[in-house]
Amino acid sequence: MGPRLRFAFRHFPLRESHPHAQHAAEAAEAAGAQGKFWAMHDRLFERQFALDDEYLVEYATDLELDAQRFEKELAAGLYAPRVREDFRSGVRSGVNGTPTFFIDGVRYDESWDLEPLLATLERVHAP
Repeated sequence: MGPRLRFAFRHFPLRESHPHAQHAAEAAEAAGAQGKFWAMHDRLFERQFALDDEYLVEYATDLELDAQRFEKELAAGLYAPRVREDFRSGVRSGVNGTPTFFIDGVRYDESWDLEPLLATLERVHAP
């Protein structure tokens, strides 16, 4: 869809279901500060079963981040306010689970399969 589509990602850590979700979101932000948000995001998604801090630092090392900086920022909670604000924003917008999609500010509750989602995007953003 090229420039007709803008994708905005927001954190919505469900701590009750996933005790490490908050810290994992902060780890993604710490990686993002070093230019590797999506690489860390993908690693965390693939390894949802291993999100303790020792694993987060291991992933940072694997992704060739400055692991000392990463660990220091994570321990200091440097990105916690950003993640909390994303969560609060989601709650205000009616998000109650993940993933949740919005198209032109309207919550999309249809199928997440590629074809119906693309059809909706095409319909809303027809050239």
